[in-house]
Amino acid sequence: MVQAKLRWGIIGCANIAIGSVIPGIRQSKRGEVVAIASRGEEKAKQTAEKLGIPKAYGSYEAILEDPDIDAVYIPLPNNLHKEWTIRAAQAGKHILCEKPFSIDAAEAEEMVAACAEHGVKLAEAFMYRHHPRYAKIKEIIASGEIGTIRGIHGAFTFNSSRNTTNFRNDVSMGGGSIYDIGVYPISAARLLLGSEPEAATVHAMFSPEHGGVDMMASGLLEFPGSVALTFDCAMWAASRNTLEVLGTDGRIELPSAFVCRPDEEPVFYVTTKDGRREERTEPMNQYSLQADDLAASVLDGAPLAFDPFDTVLNMRVVDACLESARTRSRIVIANQ
Repeated sequence: MVQAKLRWGIIGCANIAIGSVIPGIRQSKRGEVVAIASRGEEKAKQTAEKLGIPKAYGSYEAILEDPDIDAVYIPLPNNLHKEWTIRAAQAGKHILCEKPFSIDAAEAEEMVAACAEHGVKLAEAFMYRHHPRYAKIKEIIASGEIGTIRGIHGAFTFNSSRNTTNFRNDVSMGGGSIYDIGVYPISAARLLLGSEPEAATVHAMFSPEHGGVDMMASGLLEFPGSVALTFDCAMWAASRNTLEVLGTDGRIELPSAFVCRPDEEPVFYVTTKDGRREERTEPMNQYSLQADDLAASVLDGAPLAFDPFDTVLNMRVVDACLESARTRSRIVIANQ
């Protein structure tokens, strides 16, 4: 029996769409890319021809009017996520929105409400959460093998400092390292601990050469039970992509915590009193798993792996981190 497929439209020709998400949808079990849009018709046509996408549109509005599109992926600059998520919801399209979900938690709440009002599915593009290794890590933590969790440390850094014209270097467009990659260790700690942080303290380097955005940030999030996430993120440092979970009796280390190639076997290590062992999972495309999760929800009525309101909770933490960095103070996070 042939399963129905979710028909995708891509709003924008961003690198993440072309290099990762579109290939991921194509390799998914239940997705197909049928259209792509850009602000200029020529760019859309060139991209569609290069990638073998059947339809190209010279405006974002046009792709929302196509009745043959079930869902859209939004990889636009961060300040445009709210507008186009709400417009897509009003057009009856299901939505995968790139992270960070919005500029702040208030925007996120509006986006979630609009999707609920119009009866469309909504997901944030944290692709790493769909990889089965995270479910396996949660099982190890729950088993008590590494004891009581004392802390988590995450690091996600790279060096894009030479590219000063990128939207990530524009404060008005939601630029900066916390928005761009700090959201990964923040979301990972929330995922693994199953709770929300109570306060944030962050120090950042704001660079005049890069539009005044935070090019490097180091933070502390206080979770219930005296557990903390320490993290650093940067767009002006050597590349790292790691996560460590520290327990009273052992630790878990992920050398490629958030980004891993579809053709590699992601490895993580578990160290206990009995020694250090290597855990492997089969090669999988995280972007494909992400696309299939939305497809299963739209086509089969299955629950999404992550409730849309999770976007609001994550943005509340991001809001606190940015406020802390700007004011150089500890910020209590309202989770009610």
